Amino acid sequence: MTGFALASQIMLWIAVGVLGVLVMALARQVGVLHERIAPAGALTLHQKVSVGDKGPEMELTALDGARVRIGGRREGRSQLLFFLSPDCPICKTLMPVLRSAARAEAGWVDTVLASDGEDEAEHRRLVMKQELAGIPYVLSETLGRSLGVSKLPYAVLLDEQGRIASLGLINNREHLESLFEAKERGVASIQQFLAGA
Repeated sequence: MTGFALASQIMLWIAVGVLGVLVMALARQVGVLHERIAPAGALTLHQKVSVGDKGPEMELTALDGARVRIGGRREGRSQLLFFLSPDCPICKTLMPVLRSAARAEAGWVDTVLASDGEDEAEHRRLVMKQELAGIPYVLSETLGRSLGVSKLPYAVLLDEQGRIASLGLINNREHLESLFEAKERGVASIQQFLAGA
């Protein structure tokens, strides 16, 4: 082996060693960054109602004619109130997520769709197009106002006693699931849980 070949082999192994050290340092930094980025939960935008407050109690008629009891005591069951609008594009993109969550959490959560819209036909078209049959859908401006709903899509999870367990603006699956997580962990929000951890 000539001197040039030997020198190039040595330089190559040094380069491989330096590259290995750099990859390990980068992997460490990715791990640190991963720990610092906490999951984002549903965003609460107002303070009209707070976690722990008694939720509204009312009986409403769903679009399909069924009577729907909102709030109050429920033996072993919580109630998810999901506020939406037929002209809300984010609401429409969340419908598959909502259907999936309603099925997955059906053992302990009753899901109710709610809106303050007046055009029943438009809401019925939304139910058909988004395949929401089987999930009660109520129209009530009073319900949204009593919970301080100002932006959509918004969700409120009521516990078995009819108290607000968690609430917030929902923009993706993570936000919706954070409501269930917050209730199961007994905190107002995932952010509160992470701050205490």
